[in-house]
Amino acid sequence: MKEESLSEDKKFTVNFPEGTAFAEVIIREGKAPEVLPDRPPVRTSLSGMLGTPFEYLKKRVGTGQFTQERSFLIVNRESVKITLVINENDEYLRGTVEGRLEFHPRFQEFGINTGKGWEPAELGVFFKMNRSFFPDKNANMKLVTELMNFKASVNQKIERSVSEKGDKGDIFTQTVNSNLPASFVLNIPIFKGTHAETLEVETFAKINGREVTFTLLSPGASQALEDIRDRAIDGQLNEIVGIAPNIAIIEV
Repeated sequence: MKEESLSEDKKFTVNFPEGTAFAEVIIREGKAPEVLPDRPPVRTSLSGMLGTPFEYLKKRVGTGQFTQERSFLIVNRESVKITLVINENDEYLRGTVEGRLEFHPRFQEFGINTGKGWEPAELGVFFKMNRSFFPDKNANMKLVTELMNFKASVNQKIERSVSEKGDKGDIFTQTVNSNLPASFVLNIPIFKGTHAETLEVETFAKINGREVTFTLLSPGASQALEDIRDRAIDGQLNEIVGIAPNIAIIEV
């Protein structure tokens, strides 16, 4: 199709409302700009530290962005996570705000209560590089020296018996005697953003032929983990109820 210039003679009819005393008509030459397509609204999707849902609600409650009656909280204590869901009945506007309490990376590296195995020299180097988490620096140095020069004796005893009735017994016992202390003390935070906890950590030896590995266990860490988790979650829920009492709270 041939385009015609507006410079050629053309007639236009423009109707103005009755009573119009002055009006301006602008005629542009060329192709009209494209109209942008409609897009669905951007959903809220946020994640952060455990207090994120509370911080979000603190700035949004009462703004009309959502209603408390159409929102709810999902609390998962095992995962140490709180999830806020807003506009639950609107497919376009439904959003989530997640808060999670994460383990401190240094606590995870120790592998306490995870079954992680450490070779003696490897554990000695690790303790040396993480001396700051030992409240007694002299105890740390002694422990490092003993691990780097680890010596142990393994006593094995096998008892086998057969009774007149045909019953059989097969008992295997093994004891490990080493120069390591049975336990040591750490001062380390378990979760990010929390205070350091004083934990007694026990060393357990595993023997596989000539190879010796250690695992680190701490009943105190397990108890502290649960206490900190529940205290942190309950604190957040109390804060949220204070500013948004009509949001449903669901424990899973």
